[in-house]
Amino acid sequence: MHTREELALLVRTAISDVLGTELDEVQERTSLLEDYGIDSLELMEIGARLERTLKLPIPVEDLTAARDVGRAIDLLELRTAGRS
Repeated sequence: MHTREELALLVRTAISDVLGTELDEVQERTSLLEDYGIDSLELMEIGARLERTLKLPIPVEDLTAARDVGRAIDLLELRTAGRS
């Protein structure tokens, strides 16, 4: 099981890689829609990267429901806790 800090690094890394930003720019309060104007293809790529890394299916609803990066980390934390 991953700690919240490990999940946060995985999520922030996936986002920064897909969006071409610096890792330090992606914080828990970062809104992907408002701050980066993320589109559905970018969101799906982030989700696919996280699924591969975590070996965990991530419902599209989880990705779209996350208002900010911190909420996405919270949702993944709940999903991974359910696997242990």
